[in-house]
Amino acid sequence: MIRKFLCLAYASYFAAFAASAQQPAPPAAAQPAQDSGSSSASPGQPGDSTNQSGAQGYTIPLTVNEVSLIFTVTDGHGRYIPNLSQTDFALLDDQKAPQKVNWFRQQINLPLRVGLVIDTSSSIRSRFQFEQQSAVEFLLQVLKAKNDRAFVMGFDVTPTVVQDWTRDLDALETSVKRLRPGGGTALFDAVYTACRDKLLSERGPEPVRKAMILISDGDDDQSRVYLSEAIKECQRAETIIYGISTNWTPSRGPGDKVMTSLSEETGGEAFFPPNVEDMATSFSNVESELRSQYALNYTPADFKTDGSFRTIYLYCYDRRYKVHARKGYFAPRQ
Repeated sequence: MIRKFLCLAYASYFAAFAASAQQPAPPAAAQPAQDSGSSSASPGQPGDSTNQSGAQGYTIPLTVNEVSLIFTVTDGHGRYIPNLSQTDFALLDDQKAPQKVNWFRQQINLPLRVGLVIDTSSSIRSRFQFEQQSAVEFLLQVLKAKNDRAFVMGFDVTPTVVQDWTRDLDALETSVKRLRPGGGTALFDAVYTACRDKLLSERGPEPVRKAMILISDGDDDQSRVYLSEAIKECQRAETIIYGISTNWTPSRGPGDKVMTSLSEETGGEAFFPPNVEDMATSFSNVESELRSQYALNYTPADFKTDGSFRTIYLYCYDRRYKVHARKGYFAPRQ
């Protein structure tokens, strides 16, 4: 009897989300893709719709009380699951079913905004050259559409942007090869700075896929900010972290937990290649996830523009599948 009561209560919690699936949203107007820079529109405000979303060629305007959520779905073996529909998912925003689901799309090709953040501290000196080559090959593979952009940051005790936002692959490759190892490690400072100074500004009237590729062993002995502060800044910037660990020892240490926490709390995934040669496989997995995605836009219930953090809980009814999505967002303040 108790189990039946709980199931009934839980099912009613998601009624609004499921009901929205029965009314498909009208398709957005198709427009040809253009080679434009990052949008200068204020977060959550309508802006110039000249920046297009890659090969699909559509623009999705957002209003202040709408939330756009990009996510991927994998099975127990890490394989990406395509062809799911809105009715396959349940969603809570700030512990409430959304007021309305505005649209749901499968396998879209959003413009990428990728921050490549590389640990250049002395602890990774012996394997640094191979890391550089793997990172270059990743950029050459992942930046395909003319609307994709990337920047490169190296860090030891201080984070340094060696290449600002660009789609110039030669410039990105040169900047990675220019990095040199040495010094202590301020990992949390680097993540916080990359989100605050680079990724937070990459927001506009239509969604982009923002990701940080973090190459590090996860150790930190110099940062001025805490791990929790770095995670919050990533959530504020709506950025997913994919961590690629450079700890190839058989044992798992505190740094591995840090890489897992940074990735999972932002909706990404941490990869732990067993040796330096397998780093290329980890980069390939990240590329696959960036291109295997769903997008959902909804209007939250009881939405307030008070700057507070609102949690997101999204899961698939088929419990064999795992949803990779950010855990929440900061509401705009007005």
